[in-house]
Amino acid sequence: MVNTRSRSGREAFAQARERLAALGVTLQSSHALATPEQLRAVLEQGIHGGVRRILVGGGDGTVSHAVGALLGRDVTLGVLPLGTGNDFARSLGIADSMEAACAVIARGYAARVDVGLANGRPFLNAASVGLTAGIARRLTKRLKQRAGKLAYPVAAAAQVRDLRPFHLRLQADTEMLELDALQLVVGNGLFHGAGNMVAPDATLDDRLLHVYAVAAASSEGGRTGTGLGYLQDVATLARVALGLRTGEHPEHPSVITLRTARLYVETQPALEVNVDGELGCRTPVRFEVAPAALRVYAPAPH
Repeated sequence: MVNTRSRSGREAFAQARERLAALGVTLQSSHALATPEQLRAVLEQGIHGGVRRILVGGGDGTVSHAVGALLGRDVTLGVLPLGTGNDFARSLGIADSMEAACAVIARGYAARVDVGLANGRPFLNAASVGLTAGIARRLTKRLKQRAGKLAYPVAAAAQVRDLRPFHLRLQADTEMLELDALQLVVGNGLFHGAGNMVAPDATLDDRLLHVYAVAAASSEGGRTGTGLGYLQDVATLARVALGLRTGEHPEHPSVITLRTARLYVETQPALEVNVDGELGCRTPVRFEVAPAALRVYAPAPH
C-alpha cells in the first residue's frame, strides 16, 4: 500500500513493485491510496483475509496511521520511506532509498519494537507540543511537494516568528516538573523532525519514553513576540537545534530531560499535539508505552 499523497508516493508506486519483484518478493495485491480512511479499510480487509505481511509506503504519518490497525495482530510491517522526514525508517536503520528499503523486506528479518500511545493514539517516533506542533501545522502538502527535504526548515523558520511560551506540567513515574516552555518532545524512537535526535541513547525497543523540554527564558517577552525575552528564546532554540542533530542537546542548560514508561502532560493554555508529524489531539494528554507491540522488517543485527 502506497500513499500517493506522500512526497514521492505517486512516482514510487510502480518502482516499488518492480524492485520487490526483482528481489523475489511476490505481492498478493497492491494499492495506491490517497486517504487514511482508504488505508485503514484496505488494511482491515487484508488482515481479516489472512494477510500476514503488509508493506506500507509513505511518510511517518502514513506509517503511524497503519500501526493503529496492526497492534495486537499477527502481522509483520514493511516500511517504504517515501515522506519528508522518514524518521521511523531512520530509527530502524533503513537507508533513505527505495533500493535499501526493498532489500530489507526481501531479507525478511523481523524485529519487535515499542509503540508510543498518546491518549491511546499510536505513534512510532515522537509526539510534541509547542514549536514543533506549529511547524507541523505549516507543513502543508504543497510545501512538502515544492520544497522536498527543505520543507521542514522552511516551516520552522516561519513558526519561530510566532513563538509563544506556554506553562507546562509533567507528571512522570517518579517525578513531577513544572516550567514555562517553548517545546516538549515525547519520543518513542531515536529520531523526530526529519533527523533530529530525541535522545542519544533512545531505541525503539527500550520500553521507555524519552522526553525533553526546552525552557523559556522569559514567558512575558516571548508572549508578545518582542523584547529581550523573545530574543533570548530564539537564541536558545537556535543553540538547541544545533545539538539536536548530534544528540548533544541535553547538555544545554535550558533543556530538561527524563525517561519514563508513563507521562501525564498538562499545558496552559491547552495546545495541539503533533503526533508523528500530524496534529492529533490537544492537551491534557496521557502518554505510555506499548512494549514490543509491533513486528517490523529491519536490517539484521550484526
